[in-house]
Amino acid sequence: MSDNEQIIRNFIDAWPRLDVAEIVGFFAEDGIYHNMMLDPVKGREALTNFIGSFANGWSDVKWELLNIASAGNLVFAERVDRMTVGGKSVALPCCGVFEMESGKIKSWRDYFDLGTFTGTTG
Repeated sequence: MSDNEQIIRNFIDAWPRLDVAEIVGFFAEDGIYHNMMLDPVKGREALTNFIGSFANGWSDVKWELLNIASAGNLVFAERVDRMTVGGKSVALPCCGVFEMESGKIKSWRDYFDLGTFTGTTG
């Protein structure tokens, strides 16, 4: 297992604690988080605000890692993100592509169906 892959495993394992500072600490200072259907969010201050805006409404978080692969500075992580949002259980299949730099997340692109998260698709 590569160092980058282990960092992403640790990142995934951090989510159930819902400690926004811990989660954002995995990113480079100018790191980017891009939910592909939304605009990218860049920089630790913006990441703190963005991640905090939704994570503070979550509980019972468990991210199930289905597959992970790494090559060079890239890590691919197929997951099912499970959480409770507004009293409703959500199971969100997704795939994250992480670009790593010096042990930090430089860019994270997450691919998922927003309708599955919001409950607008069946």
